[in-house]
Amino acid sequence: MAKVKTVYVCTECGAEAPKWIGKCPSCGAWNTYIEEIVSKEPVRSAASGFERNQARPQLLRDVTLKEESRLDLRDGELNRVLGGGLVKGSLVLIGGEPGIGKSTLVLQTVLKMKDITTLYVSGEESAQQLKLRAERLTKSYSDNCLILCETNLEQIFTAASNIKPGLLIIDSIQTVFTDLAESSPGSITQVRECSAAILKYAKETGTPVMLIGHINKEGSIAGPKVLEHIVDTVLQFEGDQHYMYRILRSIKNRFGSTSELGIYEMRSEGLREVSNPSELLLTTNHEGLSGVAIAAAIEGVRPFLIETQALVSSAVYGTPQRSSTGFDIRRMNMLLAVLEKRAGFKLAQKDVFLNIAGGLRVSDPAIDLSVLAAILSSSLDIAIPQGFCMTGEVGLSGEIRPVNRIEQRIQEAEKLGFTSMIVPRMKGIDEQKTKIKLLKVRKAEEALKALFSNN
Repeated sequence: MAKVKTVYVCTECGAEAPKWIGKCPSCGAWNTYIEEIVSKEPVRSAASGFERNQARPQLLRDVTLKEESRLDLRDGELNRVLGGGLVKGSLVLIGGEPGIGKSTLVLQTVLKMKDITTLYVSGEESAQQLKLRAERLTKSYSDNCLILCETNLEQIFTAASNIKPGLLIIDSIQTVFTDLAESSPGSITQVRECSAAILKYAKETGTPVMLIGHINKEGSIAGPKVLEHIVDTVLQFEGDQHYMYRILRSIKNRFGSTSELGIYEMRSEGLREVSNPSELLLTTNHEGLSGVAIAAAIEGVRPFLIETQALVSSAVYGTPQRSSTGFDIRRMNMLLAVLEKRAGFKLAQKDVFLNIAGGLRVSDPAIDLSVLAAILSSSLDIAIPQGFCMTGEVGLSGEIRPVNRIEQRIQEAEKLGFTSMIVPRMKGIDEQKTKIKLLKVRKAEEALKALFSNN
């Protein structure tokens, strides 16, 4: 029997230490060491049963290129985020908060693929629970979807060897364990060993594998950081559970761009693809209401219009409150300083609350101008004229900086019926191609004057 001992392992880089230490000497992270039970005997790989072809060095010029064979997932948004489909032999990790819809997304995708044998391994739900979810998602689904409720990795590989599926789903990687590691399921050792074995299986058999992973309270995927380095693609499924919209983001993709974005709408019958998110995000009429500005933003490569809402009121307590939902609070404080310094509006004794409608979290700096406009509209209690939208990044000196893909933003605004748009004064804008009235500004004061001069 192997002698058991304990070591402390860093959750960020996987470095080991005989005792707990506060700062990891390898990666410099603080408070990341946790205790793990290990065996003194060398641990074999869980996928050691697969034969490995001996690799030989070759010249770079002798390497032949061929187009990667991709699997159509029958889901336009998911195919877009993956770069055109699922590459055979790839390992994809989908992470997200509990209850956000990760399992629903994967299961409804599997049920659409009627011409491919799929093995769905569930370590969290029973077969009856999966059947109930499948009945809720669709009434006619694939006859090639096989369900396996198992957490032992060796048993999973045995079933996969017998079935030889075209797609393998594991829900979730934190519940799977191998007998070759002494620690409990979900520990750093188990996640590292199981993910490495699954990667070896995917590469040597050419079977694409999709892993579902949990995230911790900091928002990162639970387990060792090496898990994200091992897989080929990392997708983040995010959104507010109190809203219906979900965003699928590509954090890492070896076979495509990380700038792609997928948008879904959560319904009782599952997730629906949103091909035009602008129409859903602008369903409410805010005519005559102050504190609302429409921004032309781009997330990934897709343009859409969003509502920026602000509320400015007198501070009840001694220290004014600053609150932001869906927008970086530090950037909002910077914009407030620009508004006070460059435009002359005193907001030091005001409470400022900012919200991006729809529960979205936007990082595009081009919505800076709409944030300023919404805050000033609420402060003056003057509504922004109907049919106005805007885009532009605001610098510290109050200048409106150019933004990328300006023509796509203009076309999206024109398509939704906007008549006027405030844009930065920049080269490359062809006013002949659009019917919308473009107001080119160089400073924040010019943009604010164009919005509120007639009131």
